[in-house]
Amino acid sequence: MTTPITETVSNLEYDWLTVLQSKAEALQAYDKFIHDAEAANSRPCVELLKKLRESDQEQVQEIRQHLISVMQNGSM
Repeated sequence: MTTPITETVSNLEYDWLTVLQSKAEALQAYDKFIHDAEAANSRPCVELLKKLRESDQEQVQEIRQHLISVMQNGSM
């Protein structure tokens, strides 16, 4: 028998894990989008996509640190 997720991971932890997963998936997608923009020879699109990827990378780091605190303390 499996343990329900609510007994092993709090709702708050689950929420932050979900946000982190979504951001990680977005980071992977940016590489393809940047490649597509480069193939279309669209420098403005490449630059904006790289800027967005960098912003998401910074957010991932912030989310990871916050998630560690949430998991250690139970909440913030």
